[in-house]
Amino acid sequence: MTKKELRKRIREEKKRLGDDNLLQLSECVVNRLEQHPDFVQARIVLLYSSLPDEVDTLTLLAKYAGQKTILLPVVVGDNLQLRVYQPERMMEGAFGIMEPEGEAFNDYDAIQLAVIPGMAFDKQGHRLGRGRGFYDRLLPLITCKKIGLCFPFQFLETIPAETHDVLMDEVVF
Repeated sequence: MTKKELRKRIREEKKRLGDDNLLQLSECVVNRLEQHPDFVQARIVLLYSSLPDEVDTLTLLAKYAGQKTILLPVVVGDNLQLRVYQPERMMEGAFGIMEPEGEAFNDYDAIQLAVIPGMAFDKQGHRLGRGRGFYDRLLPLITCKKIGLCFPFQFLETIPAETHDVLMDEVVF
């Protein structure tokens, strides 16, 4: 199966399940992440501002904003720039994603955990993104543990991979 075919299959499965089921699945996945020792211990965490069809991180953002330094990616041209999440300083950015305003955060070595979205992940830690390559350009800069976050049906035996792909250290689903 090609990357394009796999993305289509995942999108169809999300539609088939519907918003309510995805929200229920999302709550279970987020609970698993919250209990993960690396998440509990990390003080500086790269998260993402979820799209409606992704594991919902918006509750995590609200819950941990005062307890951890949360970084969110912001689309700048063809790249992702990291910025500190401040609930009162959010604006709608590229692709309708809520993004933080403010200065770029460039101290990649200070990040203690990176939680990464994807269309699919496999048992070897490969990640299939949406096809624009944003995370492909960001992930080589990130030195900490990387956890892929997805719904259970997005965690597969194998997915198409390329030699330049940065592997996830773990996948929570």
